Amino acid sequence: MDFSSFLTSLATSFLIFVVLMLLFTWLSRKPGNMVVYYPNRILKGMDPMESGLGSRNPFTWIREAMSSSEEDVITMSGVDSAVYFVFLTTVLALLVLAGLPLLPILLPVAATDHIAKTENSTTSNGTFSDLDKLSMAHVRNNGSRLWAFLAATYWISFVAYFLLWKAYKHVSDLRAAALMSPEVRPEQFAVIVRDIPPPPEGQTRKEQIDSYFHEIYGDKFYRSMVVTDNKKVNKVWEELVGYEKKLTRAEAIYTESKKTASPEGKRPTHKTGFLGLIGAKVDSIEFFNKKITELTTKLEAEQKLTLGEKQQASAIIFFTNRVAAASAAQSLHARMVDTWTVVDAPEPRQIIWSNLPKKYYERQTRQYVIYVIVFLTIVFFMIPIGFISALTTLPNLRKLLPFLKPIVDQDAIKTVLEAFLPQLALIIFLALLPKFLLFLSKEEGIPSESHAIRAASGKYFYFSVLNVFIGVTLGGTLFDTIKELENDPDSIVPLLATSLPGNATFFVTFVALKFFVGYGLELSRIVPLIIYHIKRKYLCKTEAELKEAWAPGDLGYGTRIPGDMLIITIVLCYSVIAPIIIPFGVVYFGLGWLIHRNQVLKVYVPSYESYGRLWPHIHTRILAALILFQLTMLGYFKIKKFLFFAVVIPLPILSLIFAFVCTKKFYRFFQSTALEVVCRELKETPNMEIIYKSFIPPSLSGEKSGEVHVEGAFSYVTKVGSSDV
Repeated sequence: MDFSSFLTSLATSFLIFVVLMLLFTWLSRKPGNMVVYYPNRILKGMDPMESGLGSRNPFTWIREAMSSSEEDVITMSGVDSAVYFVFLTTVLALLVLAGLPLLPILLPVAATDHIAKTENSTTSNGTFSDLDKLSMAHVRNNGSRLWAFLAATYWISFVAYFLLWKAYKHVSDLRAAALMSPEVRPEQFAVIVRDIPPPPEGQTRKEQIDSYFHEIYGDKFYRSMVVTDNKKVNKVWEELVGYEKKLTRAEAIYTESKKTASPEGKRPTHKTGFLGLIGAKVDSIEFFNKKITELTTKLEAEQKLTLGEKQQASAIIFFTNRVAAASAAQSLHARMVDTWTVVDAPEPRQIIWSNLPKKYYERQTRQYVIYVIVFLTIVFFMIPIGFISALTTLPNLRKLLPFLKPIVDQDAIKTVLEAFLPQLALIIFLALLPKFLLFLSKEEGIPSESHAIRAASGKYFYFSVLNVFIGVTLGGTLFDTIKELENDPDSIVPLLATSLPGNATFFVTFVALKFFVGYGLELSRIVPLIIYHIKRKYLCKTEAELKEAWAPGDLGYGTRIPGDMLIITIVLCYSVIAPIIIPFGVVYFGLGWLIHRNQVLKVYVPSYESYGRLWPHIHTRILAALILFQLTMLGYFKIKKFLFFAVVIPLPILSLIFAFVCTKKFYRFFQSTALEVVCRELKETPNMEIIYKSFIPPSLSGEKSGEVHVEGAFSYVTKVGSSDV
């Protein structure tokens, strides 16, 4: 990429961001769009606009975001959102503190070292432009000026250690404050027990569980809920809910017809066959009412069968106080590791019920199999990633597709393609992966949604680093070096080190595209807005359908955090080699903090709360990025023939020691709940029956079938009304 293409990419990306920001200012003021731009505030019963319509200008949202406090974030979106902002603040501070000395020192040091251009001494893929003179590639081999870059490597490392320690302590305080809250939270009174052995002869599963925990905990044990195989009852329940929605929609259509047609209206009809295209034509309202009656009876019968005969080897145990539940979750209950495994319970909405009965050794086996699958996915995805990276460079396009030469050789088209094509191809390719990794994580037997998302996030991070950072670095020269690798496989390490500078401008443009275009789309919410208005005009007939159309979802930690981690990895690894990338990293995380602050306060609604449990995973991956940076610098100093390159060797060792110390000091509290935290007084006596009922799956709650009395998994289940939730 030449310098003009680089500037074109930046200018175009910035222009797109400005246009999208102005669109956001204009569209968010329209009353009909409020549910798209302020759903979080609306769902909490708050006024969508704090300052009113009249005072809105393009920068009002910035003032509101910057004036908000951490307590505001926790109130609106929970502790996990606040922890995400601790992450953004930490990496932003790291880049600012790195950039303050590095930019004024390293850039002149590199620019004033007058050497001739040599092979692989460019940061712009073969073009010796002014940008190259600002990089480490412009410094002579084994020159004394390399000491400045070595000192910069140490500076970044120690700043990272200080900020990460401070952040870990702060997040620990946030978690403690949330868990010691006087509010009654059902999950703090419950634990999950798995790997329950077969019950003794003459004893039911529930009697076995109740007697076991009553013997250990006495009066502190309240009650148990045996997990059941809900596959069939869930299917019936989902079918029943589906017909209820269809009935509500049909009635709404019928009511609307009375206003537009004759006073008696026109009753809706449909065909009962495939997709409503074939089969007998029936009155929709009568048909749905009949189906609901049939399914209600079927659901009640299936509930009794499930509760009585489909009990599994796992259960949820309830205690009368938080200390007893926290103690049980971190205690060894049986001599053998594969029996009576007890862990703390997540929020009821988080539980993955189908995973609870999975046995200990089955979970271990699944975990290792999934790790192998992920490893193979990472390895084999490097092939298409590298292919795309190599294919989308203009010289290779000309070589492989000669008929495109007249098009790509035009100056305007050439500039745009060089600026955007490789980055866009990479971003689109990566967008296909997260759902697959989340599916794999759930298949490990993980009991909660938040845990599965954390696991998927880790897989996605390592995938991104290995395939995007390393894959693109090597892929840019893949077609030219594949024969060299065949002849000398050991040359991959020096090849990576020599390829790093040549891809600096690619990654600078990649970061700029992510924050200008990506954040512009995030703020403007153009896509959700268009989808909402299409659904409202053509598809939505009921209030429930309308609410579903504008439901914003959550922040999406499973993809958002790995994406941010990829950026910090790229910026760290190039921060000393090409310090000019640091301002782009600062803008990415600074703009990200600002826009996400607005979105968290006004748009996104959290789908779960883990009280900061994602932080240890974030901390570990920042350290992984730091170690990769240190190893990269070690290799690059060696490539530059610096005699004292071994001075870098202690840094990765220090990073591993730092990670070990942090884990020993802080991690246990994120794994288990400290008793000193949950021993605080509650503001009211907990209603244990409401807590118990909050864990009952919707398909077994009795809401659709009236009261269910069964001596089985639940002993009995009374109807759960809205006041009990």
